[in-house]
Amino acid sequence: MADNNPSTGSIVHCDALIIGAGFSGISMLYRLRKLGLNTKIFESGSGFGGVWYWNRYPGARVDSEWPYYQLNIPEVYRDWKFSERFPGHEEIRAYFDHADKVLDLRKDVEFNAHVVDTQWKDGKWTVKTDQGQVAQSKYLILCSGLLHRRHVPDFPGLDKFQGVIHHTGFYPDKLSVQGKRVALIGAGATAVQVTQELSKEADQLTIFMRRPSLCLPMGQRRIDDQEQRGWKAFYPTLFREGRKSGAGFPSIKGTCGVNDVSDEERERYWEELWGMGGFNFITANYLDIYVDKESNQKVYDFWAKKTRQRIKDPRKRDLMAPKEAPYYIGTKRAPLEQDYYECVDRDNVDIVNMNEEPLETFNEKGLLLKNGKQMDFDMVILATGFDSFSGSLTQMGLKNKDGVDIKDVWKDGIRTYLGMTFNGFPNAFMIYTPHAPTALSNGPTIIEMQCDFVVSMIEKLEESKAKSVEPTREAEDNWDDMIDKMNKPTLFPLTNSWWTGANIPGKKVQMLTHIGGIDNYELQCRDTLDGFKGFDVVY
Repeated sequence: MADNNPSTGSIVHCDALIIGAGFSGISMLYRLRKLGLNTKIFESGSGFGGVWYWNRYPGARVDSEWPYYQLNIPEVYRDWKFSERFPGHEEIRAYFDHADKVLDLRKDVEFNAHVVDTQWKDGKWTVKTDQGQVAQSKYLILCSGLLHRRHVPDFPGLDKFQGVIHHTGFYPDKLSVQGKRVALIGAGATAVQVTQELSKEADQLTIFMRRPSLCLPMGQRRIDDQEQRGWKAFYPTLFREGRKSGAGFPSIKGTCGVNDVSDEERERYWEELWGMGGFNFITANYLDIYVDKESNQKVYDFWAKKTRQRIKDPRKRDLMAPKEAPYYIGTKRAPLEQDYYECVDRDNVDIVNMNEEPLETFNEKGLLLKNGKQMDFDMVILATGFDSFSGSLTQMGLKNKDGVDIKDVWKDGIRTYLGMTFNGFPNAFMIYTPHAPTALSNGPTIIEMQCDFVVSMIEKLEESKAKSVEPTREAEDNWDDMIDKMNKPTLFPLTNSWWTGANIPGKKVQMLTHIGGIDNYELQCRDTLDGFKGFDVVY
């Protein structure tokens, strides 16, 4: 039990401490309460939401469709309504506020508690924050997020720029760009959403990019109250089937290869998937699009045909939807867009291909390119992404039982067992993680699957009076090797992205995604509970 409020300087004693109060943290708290464990959360923000607490940039919205982007908690979804197929950031934060009220989450959460030191000693974890809060617990659950630690590239001269600079991961509310000249650095999923908003407000928007994103049509629409009421009765079935699927969405599946059907049948099927919107064009496509280069090329050709006809400017058309694929489609994040290509085509929007016109340096007025061209701006927006998978973990002073920081443990590459545990860190679990189907899945679905597994393991440990559990080094080696072998026959290793850690200079480029789907991944994880396969348990 807690001695007192942690902000007073006393130590909080609990059975389990969770780091982070987004989807993962709330899901774990809900389950551990039901298990009867005294559980607390340290959250660095001042409110719930995790990445959605911080993501307030223009156009920020989820790309997992209703009703799947929510927790499978009847008490919460019973009286909650989303207004769109793909909700925006304001509505998602309102959802978290609703969950807080319904579940009384706040009583077990310490906000503005940024963790700076985490150590295992005498059979428990001691966690300290930059505000002086201290907690001790038997179990440590790391719910600090997949895309949390903002990445700002080491651009020369950036500190000399006299205008306004914002990273999309820390964007001020209601910032106007009316009448401004804006530089947008990046062309990934975040930049796509920003472009759709700022292109309609800024006097001039210039996109600096190296590779275009191969966006898919979102198919956004409003959802009225009658439709929501009608579907509520089917939620348990929909969530159950989502859990049994590969990506978290129960959907149709391709049953053959691209070349196993006639051109007419293939074209008809692709038109059908395209019209569905969302990720259907990727998740329900033919079986061989991720293993056969020719098949993937045909998928890209269809994508390019559909996209190029929306861009009138020939230069922009060739940059954003080139006839030759910039990478294998589907092996890099495919953002969902509403009118992105029409926005790019506007007269007040320009594109700088940084492969042809690289940056020399930032200066007081803007950017100087290596070809001598000076470009002046009032504002620079960095849509430069995150130190994904590991960034949030390597910044909290997390040390193993020998006192070695995780950033040094992982200096030669990320290592895990089951994507949820790591050798040398007893009673520590990660949620929404590397070496799991995370990047290819609906967030809440993979989160709840992992949470259920961790709770099952803790329950089994408590029943057997175990003191601690951690995976063996050999189990880590075997899991990492399995991830590599799973990816090797596919096209995924041929494309560098944040999925592989390639967006961070100096970070090891490695396959970090389990591509077998949530359904198969859960079976693998559950199998280890019988006899704690791959784990050392201390009784």
